[in-house]
Amino acid sequence: MIDSMLKQKILAYNALVPRYTSYPTAPHFKPLAATDYAVWLDSLAPEAGISVYVHIPFCTEMCWYCGCHTTATRKYAPVEDYVTLLLREMRSVAARLPVRTQVRHIHFGGGSPSMLSPQDFARIMETLRELFDVTADAEIAIEADPRGITYDRGEAYAAAGVNRASFGIQDFAPDVQVAINRVQSYDTVARAAERLRGFGITRLNFDLMYGLPRQSLADVQDTAEKSLSLAPDRIALFGYAHVPWMKKHMRLIRDEDLPDAAARLDQFACAESVLLAAGMHPVGLDHFCTAHDDMLGARDGKRLARNFQGYTTDSAPVLIGFGLSSIGRLTQGFVQNHANITEYSAAVLAGALPVVRGCVLSAEDTLRGVVISDLMCYLCADIGAILQRHGQPEDLFDAIIDGLADMEADGLLTRCGRVLHVQGEARQMVRVVAARFDAYFTGQSGRHVQAA
Repeated sequence: MIDSMLKQKILAYNALVPRYTSYPTAPHFKPLAATDYAVWLDSLAPEAGISVYVHIPFCTEMCWYCGCHTTATRKYAPVEDYVTLLLREMRSVAARLPVRTQVRHIHFGGGSPSMLSPQDFARIMETLRELFDVTADAEIAIEADPRGITYDRGEAYAAAGVNRASFGIQDFAPDVQVAINRVQSYDTVARAAERLRGFGITRLNFDLMYGLPRQSLADVQDTAEKSLSLAPDRIALFGYAHVPWMKKHMRLIRDEDLPDAAARLDQFACAESVLLAAGMHPVGLDHFCTAHDDMLGARDGKRLARNFQGYTTDSAPVLIGFGLSSIGRLTQGFVQNHANITEYSAAVLAGALPVVRGCVLSAEDTLRGVVISDLMCYLCADIGAILQRHGQPEDLFDAIIDGLADMEADGLLTRCGRVLHVQGEARQMVRVVAARFDAYFTGQSGRHVQAA
């Protein structure tokens, strides 16, 4: 359990802040012309490696905690139609690139990508291999609903080269599962893990959550222990973000069933203690991995990255997003596709790139983004060294650093010259520290969630 005095200090700084999966964050994206994106693709350096994100915005049913852009449907026809659009978008983007580009990371997110039929998943992967130089050692990862891992899907994933899968578990307690509309037993998850491993897909990630309705400390501990019994390589321990003003289905979760901030801190600390006792290693804000996982080496070698899929070992400078609402990044800035299926479809069928908004990165954006990324990835940032690398005066952010004296006095971080280090016991406060370097953040946005 977290020390009561430390808990009170953390709660004193608890605030609504961004998750910092990008900088600037998505709420600050502005309208961006598809022609601008086309120019960025045209000018991509031939030697630049890229990563690919494929968004599948469908699920068989809506989980009430979900903050993703997705639609629940029991019919497969809309999914099949969407795949046709997706393949057309891929060809439009590839046609803009100056050369056949190398790809080392492919990530399928959603929604539930495992809702794709084996045939459609194969079509997508065949098209990606046709259009891009997917390396033999590429990481090909899929977010999967363990309830839908059939033999045919496992066989299709293995045939297509999938080598990492992520299961959404959240919590194994039946009462909690009913409260979030995500009912799946431990046995269901165990069978899904066994099935994928049987096909040689041995790298498994589990997503757990704290701060859920009706969730107790005993539930959190039991879920962490049961998850570890299935030997995942990575565990992400996310705090539930209750934003019913943004996601209407979250209104089905009763406010009175949710734990308060103090209870959330206890839940995180409880799960963390179980994971650490089992030999898992902490990474960044909320990830844990085994000693043999390459994420640990990326953390220690300062090669870790953070994007819209969370923490990653992917070091490619360019991320191409395909599909509804997907976000990509190039050296010039961020781009995001239409989130409305009618507008996305119209753009793709017209042969246009379906980009609608984004952000052109300034030199200052890039600089602040590096500081925030280092904080989020390593709980530490050498501000002076970062400024020096970017040809800026080393004292440029001294006013911000000096403004952190209160958090230092309360033992939440240390300052050594211009090096900042957030204490591991207070890792939830790293987003609060990062927000001090965010030139766009006003503290007034209703789009953000509490740090703790």
